[in-house]
Amino acid sequence: MIILVLNCGSSSIKFQLSEMPGNSVRVKGIIEKIGLKGGGYKLILSTGQQVDGQKDIATHREGIHDILELITRPSLRILSSITRIGAVGHRVVHGGEFFSGSVVIDRKVTDALRHCTDLAPLHNPPNLAGIEAVTQLLPRVPQAGVFDTAFHQTMPEHAYLYGLPFSLYEKYRIRRYGFHGTSHQYVSKRACDILGTDYGLMKIISCHLGNGSSITALDGGFSVDTSMGMTPTEGLIMGTRCGDLDPGALLKIAEKEELSINQVSDLINKRSGMLGISGISPDMRDIGQAAGEGIGRAELALQMFAYRIKKYIGAYTAVMNGLDILVFTGGIGENDSKTRERILSGLSFLGIELDVDENERMKGREGLISRKDAKVRVLVVPTNEEMVIASETYRLLGPAGE
Repeated sequence: MIILVLNCGSSSIKFQLSEMPGNSVRVKGIIEKIGLKGGGYKLILSTGQQVDGQKDIATHREGIHDILELITRPSLRILSSITRIGAVGHRVVHGGEFFSGSVVIDRKVTDALRHCTDLAPLHNPPNLAGIEAVTQLLPRVPQAGVFDTAFHQTMPEHAYLYGLPFSLYEKYRIRRYGFHGTSHQYVSKRACDILGTDYGLMKIISCHLGNGSSITALDGGFSVDTSMGMTPTEGLIMGTRCGDLDPGALLKIAEKEELSINQVSDLINKRSGMLGISGISPDMRDIGQAAGEGIGRAELALQMFAYRIKKYIGAYTAVMNGLDILVFTGGIGENDSKTRERILSGLSFLGIELDVDENERMKGREGLISRKDAKVRVLVVPTNEEMVIASETYRLLGPAGE
């Protein structure tokens, strides 16, 4: 079965065409700057060939139309006809409490997703736009939704509730939901495969570190706590998100600066984090370069980023009463050896012993970076959320699931 995987963001669509079973990837790529000037696309074929093009793209529907045209373009030899697409799998960010697993998309599902829009106003609308576009362009092709939040529905009540009046949870479902679920699920399982250990017996901490970052504690293969909350703003310091913050401080800032709700949201989501601390950039590469040039606020930002992660590792080890495996993934987690070293320094009391040479060599590939005799095994595992989405879609809509 040929499965098209779509990850629709506010101004981009990441896509991948997979042949299942086996997850043989025919092409992957991205449509960029939807609704903006200077849009275009980038494709990477199974042969390694890269194809780029420039085109202004007004809507997600137009972007998906262009994806279908590109993957069936005769000169690229990817797919002979769109009729060969057997299913479409969508990444959906927020499923609230409606979904504890992946689902076949129908009217009831899309109605539930609309109810979740308040919980993810930046993410769910483009996810829905992608579903609706496929419904129009490929009306006979079944679709599946794979949720960032679903993997974390195994968290116990005492972990996901906030210290607020319980009536607010009952009325508005104000609680911790967590994100990056497909990534945490994939890399934690893959780490056990690499080590040849039983996933169901391991205590694992998964660190997804990128422009958006989160940490998850997995006990026996189940998420028992995670750093992002009701929204992706809580938890670690990120590229432009503040992470954990005293709400009293936020009220004081809003009062002193006379900020509206929208301005507060802009402050904590777009002007804070590594950008706000460093005053330079949200990109760790730029900040690292500036720190190397002696710019104090850049060095401070790097220290704060690593410190917050280290605190969560300690907390989640306590929550699980132990730790067997620690995994790094995401753009920073997979590629930034210096940040990994910062995070792991001083954690020998937990049984974490870094192999400095292996850590330095490990960039964008999977492998062990802890010493072979260390109690806790530390790995780098590049994430593959598209593979999880394709696998889940095949499970639901392939021959056995139809």
